[in-house]
Amino acid sequence: MFTKAFRVKSNTAIKGSDRRKLRADVTAAFPNIGTDQVSELVPGKEELNIVKLYAHRGDAVTVYMSGGNPILFELEKNLYPTVYTLWSFPDLLPIFTTWPPVLEKLAGGADLMLPGLVVPPAGLPQVQKGDLCAITLVGNRAPIAVGVAVMSTAEMLTSGLKGRGISVLHTYQDHLCPEGQQLDIKKSSYKKLSKFLQHMQQEQVIQVKELSRGVESIVAVDWKHPRITSFVIPELSPVSQTVQEGSRDQPYHPPHIKPLYCVPANMTLLFQESGHKKGSFLEASEVRTVIINYAKKNDLVDADNKNFVKLDPILCDCILEKNEQHAVLKLPWDSLLTRCLEKLQPAYQVVFPGQEPIVKKGKICPIDITLAQRASNKKVTVVRNLEAYGLDPSSVAAILQQRCQASTTVSPAPGTKDSLQVQIQGNQVHHVGRLLLEEYQLPRKHIQGLEKAPKPGKKK
Repeated sequence: MFTKAFRVKSNTAIKGSDRRKLRADVTAAFPNIGTDQVSELVPGKEELNIVKLYAHRGDAVTVYMSGGNPILFELEKNLYPTVYTLWSFPDLLPIFTTWPPVLEKLAGGADLMLPGLVVPPAGLPQVQKGDLCAITLVGNRAPIAVGVAVMSTAEMLTSGLKGRGISVLHTYQDHLCPEGQQLDIKKSSYKKLSKFLQHMQQEQVIQVKELSRGVESIVAVDWKHPRITSFVIPELSPVSQTVQEGSRDQPYHPPHIKPLYCVPANMTLLFQESGHKKGSFLEASEVRTVIINYAKKNDLVDADNKNFVKLDPILCDCILEKNEQHAVLKLPWDSLLTRCLEKLQPAYQVVFPGQEPIVKKGKICPIDITLAQRASNKKVTVVRNLEAYGLDPSSVAAILQQRCQASTTVSPAPGTKDSLQVQIQGNQVHHVGRLLLEEYQLPRKHIQGLEKAPKPGKKK
């Protein structure tokens, strides 16, 4: 289910009532789990988020995240533990064991076939059709997959262990497992963020101002301070590098966007002599060459003034308006070329590094940054059309959440079928602009709404 990238619809902090309901659902779904284990799995005060997403096949899935790690996911009102949870509670589900090479097949989207089962001396666990199961590898007790039994244990044995045994829903290292590293202030010597900020201010690395009671803001940073200039990100250990090498995201490179022109039906006669048909895509320089060659080949260059081109019936039909048909007999070269480009259909080509060019009709929509009012007159920043430039809205939302220190959500963009929009709490146009222009290096002409950033000295 998570073998391919999914689309996040929303990511919100769980409410107290929903947290209590989730505990009740866990107790009902997994009767062997004790009260203490339920409290450990669904903590009372630690961060807990609900992520609603669409899997690549269109399934609507709800994922529960604790401390940035997926602990449970819900599909069609059924609750399933993740492999991350099963590492802490390995006896939560009946366990079937297979050989290590099978993991690659399961991670690729295959189900567990019965011939791949390793039957322990005590025999297979007793399950009924539809029961949840965990899958482990020989020599390792930690589960690597979660699935549903396709048949009962008795039916498995009757079949001679042939056919499909477990329908796999989630595996170790699929897209549900979060990648990268996280820094937890609670595991540092400071324990609290306020103490860390106070210490950094004492060393004159930053300046902190208390905006309101309990709300502190970093108002200045000394980027030349030795504590910053000497900081080096520690390299991963060789083992960690090996694990992550195959799944690490490639760095973003902005696409090369080129305006094109498409030949409509009413201008086919003008372009067919140059070998172009209806629907052909040309660059502006190619259009210029076609017009020049047509004029010279048909002896249309004015003999008295070579800066003008005489208009034959084909040029008249393609270039002139109806009220000009008998009034305009010739045009300057630049006017002729300009009129021709205006009559052609706009199009564009997008080329991402290492990929085939993408050509579409129309004009490419710029990334649109707008401000909107929400409940209690709170401002939010909305960013649309990221996908056209090869940007994943969920990744952009995650980055902006950290940069702006504000909540972000990803939801379907109104009036579109497959496009998503990112919403950030507050006026964050400045942060969005810096990310798009400086880090992603997108041309300013492809971004609209940058002027909505708050002016210096004004409230956001």
